[in-house]
Amino acid sequence: MNHPDSKPASDDNKPSNFLRQVIERDLAQGTYAGRRFAETPGDAAHHAKGEVDVAKIRTRFPPEPNGYLHIGHAKSICINFGLAREYGGVCHMRFDDTNPEKEEQEYVDGILDAVSWLGFGWTTPNPHDPTKERSHLYFASQYFDLMYQAAEDLVKRGLAYVDEQTPDQMRANRGDFNTPGTNSPFRDRSPDENLNRFREMRDGKLPDGAAVLKSAPFWLVSVQPPAARNSAVVDVAAGAAHAEDSGVEEQRRAEVERDRVAVGVAEDAHARTDTRIADDGAGGRA
Repeated sequence: MNHPDSKPASDDNKPSNFLRQVIERDLAQGTYAGRRFAETPGDAAHHAKGEVDVAKIRTRFPPEPNGYLHIGHAKSICINFGLAREYGGVCHMRFDDTNPEKEEQEYVDGILDAVSWLGFGWTTPNPHDPTKERSHLYFASQYFDLMYQAAEDLVKRGLAYVDEQTPDQMRANRGDFNTPGTNSPFRDRSPDENLNRFREMRDGKLPDGAAVLKSAPFWLVSVQPPAARNSAVVDVAAGAAHAEDSGVEEQRRAEVERDRVAVGVAEDAHARTDTRIADDGAGGRA
């Protein structure tokens, strides 16, 4: 189990890497000190009603329940659950169940069994009742509405657009190591145009595969079928400040900063403040 009162390793010769360096820097600077957490996913107003978070860090392991785990998943499990344990934090066991056509309870059960077999868990003691535990098992499908609201907010702020290129056109315009990419011809639509088109996606007025909502360079929502992609919006809503992914930490942090605004969470140096979902565009850094 990942108990929030676990103590970091005291060995001066312990190994280090950029993930540990980022966490230790945040802890030393008090980046998330005083953060509140409402125990369930939500926007800033929701978390503001919660108690001061006893977890020093929050990470997450977000597999899709559409198959069995492989060695790469084992690495992610050990990184996210291991760092949470080492630094007195909590790791969220969060299923990215956004494609029900390919997902089975069998895979959910198998994944949970694999995490337990590796020696990790997703419960912590309840600070109000030591005889009970709090579960940190989550499913992305539990907060589709919040993700949709965040997506609309990104569109209104001009941070996302509806792309209607064909797969072949996207592939040709993507570029490679030797050829710069080319912007989509749909990228310069106005926010109002994108919002209207996005709502048509929501209402099923476009055929499957006809459009995707992009926050360059990542897909957010697709119409093949309508599914929320694994964006930083999900991590922010669930309070996972340290969503570790070896090799892409700085890129990941840029995504998280963008999506904190979308779910009504603005960061200053020490605390989270409320900016409201889908507000008039005035939200941002406090």
